[in-house]
Amino acid sequence: MVLSPDIQPAFIAQSAVTRVTPGYGGLAGLSLNSIARHDVVIVGAGASGLMCAIESAKRGRRVLVMDHAARAGRKILMSGGGRCNFTNYRIDAENYISHNPHFCKSALRRFTQWDFLALVEKYRIPYHERLHGQLFCNDSAKDILDMLLAECRLHGVQILLGCTLNQLRRLDDGDFELQTSKGVFHCQSLVVASGGLSIPKMGASPLGYKIAEQFGINIRPTRPGLAPFTLQPQDKDTLAPLAGIAVPCIVGAGSHAFRENLLFTHRGLSGPAILQISSYWRPGELLNIDLLPDVDILQFLKQQRAVGCKLKLQTLLAEYLPKRLLHALLEDAWLSMAVADCADRRLQDVAERLHGWRIKPGGTEGYRTAEVTLGGVDCDALSSKTMECLTAPGLFFVGEVLDVSGWLGGYNFQWAWSSGWCAGQYT
Repeated sequence: MVLSPDIQPAFIAQSAVTRVTPGYGGLAGLSLNSIARHDVVIVGAGASGLMCAIESAKRGRRVLVMDHAARAGRKILMSGGGRCNFTNYRIDAENYISHNPHFCKSALRRFTQWDFLALVEKYRIPYHERLHGQLFCNDSAKDILDMLLAECRLHGVQILLGCTLNQLRRLDDGDFELQTSKGVFHCQSLVVASGGLSIPKMGASPLGYKIAEQFGINIRPTRPGLAPFTLQPQDKDTLAPLAGIAVPCIVGAGSHAFRENLLFTHRGLSGPAILQISSYWRPGELLNIDLLPDVDILQFLKQQRAVGCKLKLQTLLAEYLPKRLLHALLEDAWLSMAVADCADRRLQDVAERLHGWRIKPGGTEGYRTAEVTLGGVDCDALSSKTMECLTAPGLFFVGEVLDVSGWLGGYNFQWAWSSGWCAGQYT
């Protein structure tokens, strides 16, 4: 990555925040009994928190970002297979799930994918488009994180890592007091950008929900989203040997369906189509899977029979699907029949099985592998323009901690950028 000479990337480590910033107390020599004052404290050094910090600091606000992790932006670094699917060319409110489907519209309209792309291009980060408008870094997700940290440095944002929040309270003067493992901090505006429950090994925690509850804010029920499915024991015995096979398909649950690849794994079903539908699937529901979305297999087989084809069904079907998959879904007796000897009913049975394979998952793999958390801080409690709590002025929530979850494909990062940007205009 080539950067402007005056905006070199720099990781603002714990040592960097110990300098004294002119005009206020800074963090130098801070003891557990001293108090550091800031205009804005942001809890969470992820995508939405860093974006909020940058925008708030641009307005001349004294901003501190704190995080319990030892490194900022860990989920940014691991996203997109290490290349960060940082946004999408096609962003719309319909790509998001929320109890309040209108809440995200204002933020997505005011800070768009084009605005974030302008920042990416300012830093000359090479990127490319994949299917469905998804945008990825050519080289590394680190390019995006370095860009955000460079912007933080440019605008004087301070980042304090390895910092655990122990107690939070509202003072009589309206400020917030945060008692942490690194000392006591006061601020006028507090932004909660602590994320959800997904991927706990990356440090996910319910901290943001606890803060919301402390201030009387409702939490919408949470569950894993964009997660692989596990299988019922009997299905696992049949399908686990197919691990590694990927096929294009249409997967539906309820009134929703997605067309993408399905991947068989040792544990169950994964791949983009499965991750997408998992956010809409409810326990006990059946998945309806069309394994041949581009061909009418019944018509094809009837045409072959009409011309007197002597090939076995297995041979013909293997032109479209892997043999191992065919043997898992269809009886061997069917596959060994010559198409010329198949009655209409047999061909219909084959077509129904392949175009309408129905399977009931055992569940999802849970937060361990989920890419997002569905549910969260109730959007009805916030201003969609500012992300500020309606009943607790000065308290803001951004990013995944909110009850706004996007589809796979860069939508959740765009929500992080948009919601963080909006809050940054008002903190």
